[in-house]
Amino acid sequence: MSLYSDLSVERRGDGVVVVTLDNPAKRNAMSDEMTQSWARLIEELRTDRDARALLVTGAGRAFCSGGDTGWIGSEPDAPVDHLRTRMIAFYRQWLSLRDLEIPTIAAVNGAAVGAGLCLALACDLRYAAPQARLGAPFTSLGMHPGMAATWLLPEVVGLATARELLLTGRIVQAEEARELGLVNRVLPEDGFLEAATDIAATIAAAAPIPTRYTTTALRQGGHASFEAAVQWEALAQPITLATADLQEGLAAAREKRRPSFTGR
Repeated sequence: MSLYSDLSVERRGDGVVVVTLDNPAKRNAMSDEMTQSWARLIEELRTDRDARALLVTGAGRAFCSGGDTGWIGSEPDAPVDHLRTRMIAFYRQWLSLRDLEIPTIAAVNGAAVGAGLCLALACDLRYAAPQARLGAPFTSLGMHPGMAATWLLPEVVGLATARELLLTGRIVQAEEARELGLVNRVLPEDGFLEAATDIAATIAAAAPIPTRYTTTALRQGGHASFEAAVQWEALAQPITLATADLQEGLAAAREKRRPSFTGR
């Protein structure tokens, strides 16, 4: 029996944690059970020093179809303040992966819609299978966008494209998603998850401390200014220069071998 309802979790020996949203019968909709499992997993990963990269994908033909519509519309007579409290808790649980210092990667194997798209956008990197479809049709369902869609979409694709996608709610295919910047690359269907996992493994093989600092530096749209970047790097780079991993990296380069980083 899984430790996480509606999630499948694989902790690989190379530091990659592969999380599969696992309720294909409902196109991996974010049920209450899945949400609680996700929140518990992310909390565990906060202090897991063996985890070096997180890869998220979906079981079956969908990545994630978004919030469970039965749950979203289950309280039509509830007061607004109650609904706001419920929704903000939902957002924070799923977006908690933004608090992880390790790089996060979405392997978008199929439809990523609404909050499912937001989950992919909240990751640092996104790779799509050719059959992937992405969109944020909130307004066509009669609701305002949620789960930080009005921040995440502009951050990734720019304000003009975000306006068009949010106001029309149209679904884009994988290749257009790449052209718009919604995904970094479209990977071949054959061996898609393996290819995405290989990218995660390449990231996990790098020195953990500078990888975490670099991930943090690039979150929230990057630095506020050129000077802020200079000041950050003038502190962060010396921290990494004082690590054993730097010496290992330099030795490996001299000896023309692959480095073995320990995070020290």
